[in-house]
Amino acid sequence: MSTATPVPVAILVRVSTNKQDTTRQVSELRALAEVKGWNVVEVCREEGVSGRAAEDERHGLKRAEALASSGKVKRILVHEVSRLGRRSSIVHAFVERLEESRVSLYWHAQGIETLLANGKRNPAASIMLALLAEMARSETETLRERINSGLAEARRKGVKLGRPAGSGYDAARLLSEHRDIVKALKAGQSVRNAAKITGKGASTVQRVKAAMIQQAIAQK
Repeated sequence: MSTATPVPVAILVRVSTNKQDTTRQVSELRALAEVKGWNVVEVCREEGVSGRAAEDERHGLKRAEALASSGKVKRILVHEVSRLGRRSSIVHAFVERLEESRVSLYWHAQGIETLLANGKRNPAASIMLALLAEMARSETETLRERINSGLAEARRKGVKLGRPAGSGYDAARLLSEHRDIVKALKAGQSVRNAAKITGKGASTVQRVKAAMIQQAIAQK
């Protein structure tokens, strides 16, 4: 008795900074492929690539498209829609090009794909894709607004932002050294209250807050 040939798929992963890695995304998508009986023929990685990057900077996306157009894969697997990018136009154009090659996009977070078993477009996936792509874009806009607002308020109070002159601390190390302050700020405490709770100076809390903003910018 002959067995069915495993469906060839490619994995597409992206992280925004070089301090992050794609290991978790790849391992989860490989595990999914194994359960589904799909054969992973290639992993397309984008490391240190912003979700706001221009299309010509998206080498992983381009490689996935090439695999699709050449007929080497039948599905592209991503962990979530935001991994495709935080520009709705790029996300939709990518999916349209996949569909032209009769290749389906499967995103793991919602367990849904863009093409049905008969090769036709999945209406439910189209609606969800549009919503998630817009949410990914809007998250970036909201974060930018919050960061700009925080920076403006810090400047108004005369806080010196960025890496202190002559200091050996970078943002990551500063956050590691003052995890109690980070916890208090994430809980919504003001700078003054965070200083009281942790027993540290307000200037230290302000530096930690600035480092949190700096890290948030880098991760997007």
